[in-house]
Amino acid sequence: MTLKVYLSGEIHTDWREEIMAGAEGLDLTFSGPVTDHGASDDCGVAILGAEDQKYWHDHKGAMVNAIRTRKGISDADVVVVRFGDKYKQWNAAFDAGYAAALGKSLVILHGPDHQHALKEVDAAALAVAEEPRQVVDILRYVLTGKLPG
Repeated sequence: MTLKVYLSGEIHTDWREEIMAGAEGLDLTFSGPVTDHGASDDCGVAILGAEDQKYWHDHKGAMVNAIRTRKGISDADVVVVRFGDKYKQWNAAFDAGYAAALGKSLVILHGPDHQHALKEVDAAALAVAEEPRQVVDILRYVLTGKLPG
């Protein structure tokens, strides 16, 4: 069995790389959003033309990025959504809701400080992890039936 895993959420830490390195050798393919913050913010105006108002600048970028996000989440078997400590990731919450609406297997990744704020998001998930290694352990178990250790 091959699983397609979409890695959504915060882009300021190396959690994606941790998961991909830990899952090496497993029958997984990974995808995710553009993680270059500047490129993600400016893609709309860089491709479609400048905007005088920040709202329209951001709107163009969000629409262009949504093409990749929708495709990645739609094609995924498992969607992992990471909420980091430093910034509020409203886009990550939207991705989690979109994945849940599509009936995707959803794994949420965040620290204990976010438990209350994300209780509804967590309730839609099949698993809530605090560390990237736990996500790897979940994926390994799903593919092989083997427990960590």
